[in-house]
Amino acid sequence: MVLPVLKLGTLALKTLSKPIASRLKQQAGLHPKFRNFIVSIAQANHRVTTQMQRRLYGHATSVEIRPLDEEKAVQAAVDLLGEAFVFSVAVAALYFEVQRSSRSEAKKEELRRQELELMKERDEALSREVESLKSKIQELEQLARGRGLAGVFSLRPSHVEEAKSPTPA
Repeated sequence: MVLPVLKLGTLALKTLSKPIASRLKQQAGLHPKFRNFIVSIAQANHRVTTQMQRRLYGHATSVEIRPLDEEKAVQAAVDLLGEAFVFSVAVAALYFEVQRSSRSEAKKEELRRQELELMKERDEALSREVESLKSKIQELEQLARGRGLAGVFSLRPSHVEEAKSPTPA
């Protein structure tokens, strides 16, 4: 019952992170210092992706890469920021899911270990009981050999028979 609710909560968290990301996008372009910071990030991202594309397609890489205009850079940066936020929420949810799963698996393993230990103890107790029974059987066999075959089938001990037998007068 807990697992479906937890997974549903994780899905809801991922879904709720998208509007938060869009709100971040809106606010990111309004603050001047942050705007300058994200523009520099967007320009660096543009240079790296353009160089990678040129290398992949076999174009000249020594050609100067024109920077994006400021509005395009802000839009690219806030898109990148929003996607990074959604991705980080998904990674965090995945991390906590893996941690929960590993704790659950550790509990199961501990239960298995305890059951195995209990079975070993029970096996040892049964072994001791078997050894005890073997020694008792050996004692009975020795007693039977001492009395002979008639002594084994005799239901009364021999000293009782002597007391009941009539003495010759």
